[in-house]
Amino acid sequence: MSDSKSPSLYDDALEFHKMGQPGKLEVVPTKPMATTRDLSLAYSPGVAAPCLAIQKDPDTAYDYTSRGNMVAVISNGTAVLGLGNLGALAGKPVMEGKAVLFKRFADVDSIDLEVATEDVDEFVNCVRFLGPSFGGINLEDIKAPECFVIEQRLRELMDIPIFHDDQHGTAIIAAAGLINALHLTGRDIKDAKMVVNGAGAAGIACTELVKAMGMKHENVILCDTKGVVYQGRTDGMNQWKSAHAVKTDARSLADALKGADVFFGLSVKGAVTPDMLRSMAANPIVFAMANPDPEITPEEALATRGDVIMATGRSDYPNQVNNVLGFPYIFRGALDVRAKTINDDMKIAAAEAIAMLAREDVPDEVAAAYKGERPKYGAGYIIPSPFDPRLIVDVPLAVAKAAVQSGVARKPIENWAAYAAKLRARLNPTVGSLQIFFDQVVQNPKRVVFAEGEEETVIRAALAFRDAGYGTPVLIGRSERIEATMQAIGLKNLDGCEIHNARISEHNARYTEFLYKRHQRRGLLQRDAQRLVNLDRNVFGACMVANGHADAMITGVTRTYSVSYDGIRMAIDAQRGQRVMGLSIIVAKGRTVFMADTTITELPEAKDLCQIAVQAASVAKQMGHEPRVALLSHSNFGNAPGGVVEKVRQAVMELDALEAGGHGVEFEYDGEMSAAAALNPDVMKIYPFSRLSGPANVLIMPGIHSALLSSQLLQELGGGTVIGPLLIGLEKPVQIAQMGASVSDIVNLAALAAYNAR
Repeated sequence: MSDSKSPSLYDDALEFHKMGQPGKLEVVPTKPMATTRDLSLAYSPGVAAPCLAIQKDPDTAYDYTSRGNMVAVISNGTAVLGLGNLGALAGKPVMEGKAVLFKRFADVDSIDLEVATEDVDEFVNCVRFLGPSFGGINLEDIKAPECFVIEQRLRELMDIPIFHDDQHGTAIIAAAGLINALHLTGRDIKDAKMVVNGAGAAGIACTELVKAMGMKHENVILCDTKGVVYQGRTDGMNQWKSAHAVKTDARSLADALKGADVFFGLSVKGAVTPDMLRSMAANPIVFAMANPDPEITPEEALATRGDVIMATGRSDYPNQVNNVLGFPYIFRGALDVRAKTINDDMKIAAAEAIAMLAREDVPDEVAAAYKGERPKYGAGYIIPSPFDPRLIVDVPLAVAKAAVQSGVARKPIENWAAYAAKLRARLNPTVGSLQIFFDQVVQNPKRVVFAEGEEETVIRAALAFRDAGYGTPVLIGRSERIEATMQAIGLKNLDGCEIHNARISEHNARYTEFLYKRHQRRGLLQRDAQRLVNLDRNVFGACMVANGHADAMITGVTRTYSVSYDGIRMAIDAQRGQRVMGLSIIVAKGRTVFMADTTITELPEAKDLCQIAVQAASVAKQMGHEPRVALLSHSNFGNAPGGVVEKVRQAVMELDALEAGGHGVEFEYDGEMSAAAALNPDVMKIYPFSRLSGPANVLIMPGIHSALLSSQLLQELGGGTVIGPLLIGLEKPVQIAQMGASVSDIVNLAALAAYNAR
């Protein structure tokens, strides 16, 4: 597992937060702001209308403002991650990150607020007076016991959900795992005996939630640094601990664990010894959730006794108790019914929904991350993956229903099936699919050539690739130059990396002969082949991949796309039955559009456009989208004739012929049409005969000029995020980054190349 304080990851994180616009958030208007009329509606004088409507009926704020989809992430920085009291300002990167997770996983808009006070009264007053701005408040990284007081007082003073995720998020996910662990071991929660080690925010919340779910008060023993919290103890006590004090003779954690069915650890590394584990009941349930190192490791626990069911807070072990499974979706459901609070019924509903997901068949998107083995409900899979696409439906739906049934919803859902469909449409599957691809690479790491190995950006990317567990980076370059660059930027550790100098490589002669045989009848002399292998790192790297000495390759940082591509094609052919093409993935306004061909075929003919459409649709489907393909031109169904129009029209006819012949055209397609007719539902209504059932998500461009210009304009003007262009159709996996690509861009493309090498 990577160390967050390692020089490479530390520097990369600083660069990541600094590049482009600093930070991780920006404000983007949701209405047009192009004309004087737009401005008069958005601001003065038009804005008076919603102001007066809200004054008359405060509930209409949810109709006329962003309040209904806005959560504030608020902290004073007194307990930031595992770093302690860093203060409000130093905690801001964490709060921005939490806000991003809300948007990424549940399409909840969020903004971070850092409150520079440790005084409870000042903090409470600050938050309560900001209440009208938000539909919910997520408290974060506030130390105990102040966090208990702050949350309770805010819940009493405000009529919107107040949720301290460090407490309840951990408790809900742990409870979900516990539900399944009890089920697998045949236990009833009413009879189970449990020990909780750690009496901070998360420990107290876990204790309260399991009791709300039916575990008996006398069956839960809470421990802290001074031992068991028992009735009559006075040392180190407070009102929250006292509420869970029990009558017992146990005084230490070791005493408490004797005969216990369940252990929840929210404390420190090594708190549980093998002897303690041996003293527990048969089939013990051990959730060792201390981060970054658990109270007892799964390896040590399983070596001690094979009947244990384990969970940790770590992503590199099975059954991770990960808060991201909960808080985005819990707020989603709460906001959608305009809940006044998040009560125990809603928390339990969330835990049960998460638990039930682990019992269902795993979808393909998640199975892909498990080395080709589909995880099944059992001791090694009691908590679902954070990238399970069903979370966005199942958890908000359960939370919303619980809010309605418990009487805290102000906007009951009238049609639950329609609400589920709306939830399903909220999230874009592309980002989740990419992460699942990357997870699979971690399970099956590869050797990837970084052709421009002497460049600082490439070296940083190679080290990040290594640290992420994606495999072995193979840097092409001179070792003395690479080491000098690393020394200049303060990096020293090249462990797990390889350096290959093309001029003195042991494979030099073999690659020369390989290249000469491929091109000797195309005008290439042997000395030309030797020169290319010695001096052209793209050619040398491509030869490595072609000859099986590496699995994949990334290049392009210092050379134009066409020059990089020409070097690669010297050694690597197109895949049989495929055409080589560039595919850009554009994520904008909450949706993904695939655009092709953005790099290879300058002026495609009709048959080329047909093949590009089929391959692009296949990639879109692989990434979780149901392809709707639009073949674009400046014309809408014959309205503006021209040469390009005829090519596009002919391409549609060729797709018709393929479909009629049963040749695998299993997707919607139509053309020729403009971008507006393909993407804008209002413009689409003008052409009711269009075959597309909704806005297109795969755009086939009539030429490179239009494709590349469109994708770059979007990227540069801030209209969307562009991934790629990805190089599709080669016999061996190679990706070409754009000149000036960032470390993150290079790592992502290298990981995708490694994925395609599986």
